[in-house]
Amino acid sequence: MKILIVGGGGREHALTWKIAKSPKVNKIYCAPGNAGMAEIAECVNIAAENVDGLLAFAEKNSIDLTVVGPEAPLAAGIVDKFRAHGLSIFGPTQKAAYIEGSKALAKEIMVKYNIPTAAYGDFTDLNEALDYVRKVGAPIVVKADGLAAGKGVIVAMDMETALAAVKDILGDKKFGNAGSRVIIEEYLEGEEVSVLAFTDGKTVIPMVSSQDHKRIFDGDRGPNTGGMGAYSPAPVYTEEMAVWVNENILQATVNAMAAEGRLYEGILYAGLMLTTKGIKVLEYNARFGDPETQAVLVRLETDLVEIIKATIDHKLADMQVKWSSEPAVCVVMAAGGYPEKYVKGDNITGLAEASKTAIVFHAGTALNDGKVVTAGGRVLGITAKGETIKAAVDNAYKAVTQINFQNAFYRKDIAYRALNR
Repeated sequence: MKILIVGGGGREHALTWKIAKSPKVNKIYCAPGNAGMAEIAECVNIAAENVDGLLAFAEKNSIDLTVVGPEAPLAAGIVDKFRAHGLSIFGPTQKAAYIEGSKALAKEIMVKYNIPTAAYGDFTDLNEALDYVRKVGAPIVVKADGLAAGKGVIVAMDMETALAAVKDILGDKKFGNAGSRVIIEEYLEGEEVSVLAFTDGKTVIPMVSSQDHKRIFDGDRGPNTGGMGAYSPAPVYTEEMAVWVNENILQATVNAMAAEGRLYEGILYAGLMLTTKGIKVLEYNARFGDPETQAVLVRLETDLVEIIKATIDHKLADMQVKWSSEPAVCVVMAAGGYPEKYVKGDNITGLAEASKTAIVFHAGTALNDGKVVTAGGRVLGITAKGETIKAAVDNAYKAVTQINFQNAFYRKDIAYRALNR
């Protein structure tokens, strides 16, 4: 099979790494890819958002299967377009991907179908939104309705921050059109867990649990990022919880989407908060999470291409998906200054040495005169397994210390909740 993987981040490198292990695959193209993906696939210079360019490439090169990594092309309708041209592609349609593309839609569906989530208000008028914040008070969560690359959520612990967030999004259009509508949510207290699942629109097969670290600094301080690290499994998420979530959240969501005429196929990601009043949905994503994918996929023992084919063919009920019992940890190495301004083009050293104890997934990297250089905010996702979470953490950080680039930055407490448990 010839495979096209859309995207060029850490999640896409993990997908490429896993798909390359399938005996069914003899050629992988990545668009646009990165320096790490270039070691196992052929990178083509087409942006992930360039749906027409990707379609033309897939047709010209007789691609057997396209796997979409990021949310933007899904929201732009890449699946609909490829299918209209008779091409096999993995991911939800534009109508279904709207569950991530609009937080307002996701909230409406959850309320309508009794899927547990935080209380909220939904606004397009700046003054109405500000009045609501003043009425409800802080702590409170302010979200841009549309896609904002994982940065459109502000957890405001005081009124000043909350009001400023609303003004940034609705008034100053900090996130462009993604912020033409704002969702203001009840602040939920508890521990977060990410659960991804394969679904063909009917059957749902959950993956092993994981936990992401969104804040930039140790101890979960500072601004939200796209994710500074992840580990799998999350020990706080019990087998009993998993059974309940599978029925009342994952399956209920897939059923609700079908009932709404938005048949959902591909990956459904549920970000959950385990509160004292039960488990509630924080957000949905319409694709693999990043960096959760890195920690989860290294534990997958079943051929990913087999699972994807079964999903596309609506035969997921026939699949048995197996997972390694060994935990995995991913530590993100970021460029200094991330998630705000950061420098690109710095040389990265120590990659070969680090690869002896961990899998080095590239996120924001490029090749410059044959050398690997930084090309993004999140640069690398150092991922390792171990007999215990502690062993996996030690293996990952051993590799991290062997890698160097100018102003490299990483959290030193990934998986701290699991270790404290």
